[in-house]
Amino acid sequence: MVKESKYGEGNIQTDNKVFSGLLKGNDDHPALVHQGALKLFLHIMENTDFQAQMQIYTDSKQRKLKPIIFVGHSLGGAVATLATLWVLEKRLRLSSPFCITFGSPLVGDVGFVEAVGRENWAGNFFHVVSKHDIVPRMFLAPFESIAEPLITILPYWQGIMGNDSKTVPDSLIQDACRTLLNNVLQHTYTETYYGPDSLRELDGVTKRSPYRPFGTYMFCSSEGASCIDNSETVLKMIHLTMQSHEKPYDNIIHDCLSEHVGYGSVMKHVIEKSISGERVAKLDSESSYRMGMSLQLEAIGIGAQNDNAPIALQIARDMENKHNTNVAKLASELSGKQCSMAEVEWYKERCEKEDGITYYDSFRKHNDIDANLCRERLCGFWDNIIEMWKRNELPSDFQSQNKWINAGTAYRRLVEPLDIAYYYRMSKGTGNYLSDGRPTRYKVLQKWMEEKENTRGSRGRSGRTKFASLTQDSCFWAHAEEASKDLENLKQDHHQKLESLEMFEGYVTRLINDRNISSDVFLDGSSFMKWWKEWKKYKQNQIPGWSSPLYKIMESESWKG
Repeated sequence: MVKESKYGEGNIQTDNKVFSGLLKGNDDHPALVHQGALKLFLHIMENTDFQAQMQIYTDSKQRKLKPIIFVGHSLGGAVATLATLWVLEKRLRLSSPFCITFGSPLVGDVGFVEAVGRENWAGNFFHVVSKHDIVPRMFLAPFESIAEPLITILPYWQGIMGNDSKTVPDSLIQDACRTLLNNVLQHTYTETYYGPDSLRELDGVTKRSPYRPFGTYMFCSSEGASCIDNSETVLKMIHLTMQSHEKPYDNIIHDCLSEHVGYGSVMKHVIEKSISGERVAKLDSESSYRMGMSLQLEAIGIGAQNDNAPIALQIARDMENKHNTNVAKLASELSGKQCSMAEVEWYKERCEKEDGITYYDSFRKHNDIDANLCRERLCGFWDNIIEMWKRNELPSDFQSQNKWINAGTAYRRLVEPLDIAYYYRMSKGTGNYLSDGRPTRYKVLQKWMEEKENTRGSRGRSGRTKFASLTQDSCFWAHAEEASKDLENLKQDHHQKLESLEMFEGYVTRLINDRNISSDVFLDGSSFMKWWKEWKKYKQNQIPGWSSPLYKIMESESWKG
């Protein structure tokens, strides 16, 4: 084990960049993982032919791709998790690898879980946990509370796994296991019954373990097994399944040792139970749902005397129902907001055809009441979505669902130019929208889109053959506004603005070459064309015969397609 911090966690980003910046939380902070597991995985990467083998298995030229399944026990389960994640992140194949762990400790923090959920990878992980196995719960306790007893126990575990004849732990090992169990239970209890807001010390340092479960967990007992995939419910069950009123405490201590190395017999027993269909349920269940809940709890060895377990399952069910209800309501509201989107599109078309100017410049000069009402309605709708997402009132994969990515991107590209125009009209051109005025909703929606573009489904896109109907960078007009101000400053001998103006010219050139700019930008009276004429005049006065890639494009009017 490696002590890098209180719980052994550290940044998943390493100097050799095995994992990319994609693995980060919704707050953009890099994901944290257990450093012992990470270092073991890096050792495998650097000292074995693992990468070469993966290239062979993922070679697209193979007639039939073989399935890749990573399996790991104990800390090897954490390493298998990282190996699976590496293959998923590198997107080495169309079919996804699968990971099965047995008695694996938790490996990543909330940011890690958010990244996995955002990429829709949670379904690639299946974790088997025996009822009293101490290891899956171990990293919920601080390193200093588990290190000494664990060092005492490890040789005993190694002996059992090596088929050593010594299978009965001596008193020293039992005492160490009792200490380990007490320390771990204390912290799993904390995770179960206290929220993060109540777990801060006076110095602001959190007492809570950073590790969180993800994927599907199969909890096993002598009564059978039950699968749970809600992260917070799994966290509660990790504690509750350790609590037993059916066995003496000393027996639980023994099971903590034996169950970790007995997953072969555990799985055999679960399969036999499944085939025979043996389940125990309360006959007085009030409904089919309550009967199902009772069956689940009995299967993982939690009796009726434990009131907290059904509450945890009920909370998870209620939360899922609430999320689904919220999404359905938002979907209905989104349909209604299409009228406002259509009105903005009509406003855009009217400005171009009837007035010969862009809708940006028209709204920049004077307020259009109807267009402004549509802008405000749409802003309110998307602000509400962002706030609900921040309050965790939407499914964990909401921000990666194509429906909302596409709707948010269409809204941002159509309506943000109006927000930019409104900002510069109200500030009379003195503010900077990019640094001071851009609303959070646009930043978040752009982030969602960019993250989605890094996923498997967005790879391999061919370039555009026609210019976009809407400029793909929704902040284009803000860049143009700042370029106009920089040009005026340059004329006043503020030569430090020259570099930013040349950067803007290169930026426009790339947009045109990639056909990511709309044709209305080049209308004679547009803010951009005014800037371009002034910029060309300034450069030619400074450098007779001046030319540039953008100059050639504009002179040949190749932007017309």
